[in-house]
Amino acid sequence: MTRMLCALAAALLSVALSGCGNGPAVQTSRPEAPKAIVVSTAPVTTRHVQADFQETGTFMADESSDVAPPVAGRVVATPVNAGDRVKQGQVICELDHRDAQLKLDQARAQLQEATAALRQVQSRIGWSSGTFDPNQVPEVAAARANYQSAQAQAKMAAADSQRYANLVATGDVSHSAFEKAHTQQETAEAQANAARQQYEAAANAARQSYEVISTSQASLEGVKAQLAQAEKALADTIIRAPFDGFVAARPVAAGEYVALTNKIATIVKTGTLKLYLQTPEQRAAVAHVGDTVFAHVSAYPAREFQGKVSAVNPSVDSNSRVFILEAKFSNTDNALKPGMFATARVLLPGGVEGLFVAKSAVIRDKTTDSHEVWAIQNGKARLRIVTVGDADETDVRILTGLNANETIALNNQAELFDGAAVSSR
Repeated sequence: MTRMLCALAAALLSVALSGCGNGPAVQTSRPEAPKAIVVSTAPVTTRHVQADFQETGTFMADESSDVAPPVAGRVVATPVNAGDRVKQGQVICELDHRDAQLKLDQARAQLQEATAALRQVQSRIGWSSGTFDPNQVPEVAAARANYQSAQAQAKMAAADSQRYANLVATGDVSHSAFEKAHTQQETAEAQANAARQQYEAAANAARQSYEVISTSQASLEGVKAQLAQAEKALADTIIRAPFDGFVAARPVAAGEYVALTNKIATIVKTGTLKLYLQTPEQRAAVAHVGDTVFAHVSAYPAREFQGKVSAVNPSVDSNSRVFILEAKFSNTDNALKPGMFATARVLLPGGVEGLFVAKSAVIRDKTTDSHEVWAIQNGKARLRIVTVGDADETDVRILTGLNANETIALNNQAELFDGAAVSSR
């Protein structure tokens, strides 16, 4: 372009100078056309490649927990710092446990007292364990034996009375002897009835004592529950890591008073990371769980990370018209960090025809951070803004901006401008 402008200006200047003289004007020749720029060319090639699409997203921790204290209290120790690796169950904070220890000691004393009271009631009725039978209580057993003996005496007395009644009828004994035997029968029956009442009273007393045992047992269970609560309250003053991971933050220090809503520390699990890709809705039909994903981050420009699609969000955002595609990446060396921005390529089943050009044909414009290719059409150079994909040692894949039947320039791109005449070799 610069050479054309200079040639045109020189021709105009020559015409102007020739018209200013006294003699007749001298006819001058037309300016020569600018020379064609010589470039090397090559056609755009096609190659069968894996079907894929490219998106951007952010890495997130597989699990992240803002650990809060289960009880309120004053912090006495913080054994970990931000950046430390912790194991599940490792102590990350300790609270003042003196009050909890005193309550635990009190609950233990109450348990001993309740246990002793239960044993005292059990020993009172001679019961140890198993199904309760009032006849096994010594007092009840003695009353029962006395009742059974009185019943036997009453039966014997009744038999004697009947025998004397028969003898009176035959005249073998006197009527007074019969009266005496009948009186003995009535006395024995009265004694048997009294023994029965004593037996029933002893059994009722034993049952009432057993009810006292049930009440004492219930009281004992209540004390055991209070003891368990006191033990838990003491254990809650020691705050532990919920899983293996790294301490991302530890906002508290010794001496602070923390409530149930305070955050003690943030623990992140980074052995596996999730990459959340914001994907346009038109790709909802082609993305599937299990698809391979390759990701790049600016921290490691020469490294490619491989993962798998682990979830496809079933809903599309009504405002942005995108859905979230989740992929999981193994991160055993902790190279990836939660929050890193990534460019990812999702491989799809099947393949497509990809367009490729030589690496020398692609020029990167640092001002606009874009890639340019010069296409040659009918001897003229035409600028193409392209989107590049994967590259190998010699070729670069062109995703958008070129057609399969075009020819492109391989060198001298700095001399070209849109519409410049070119000759290929």
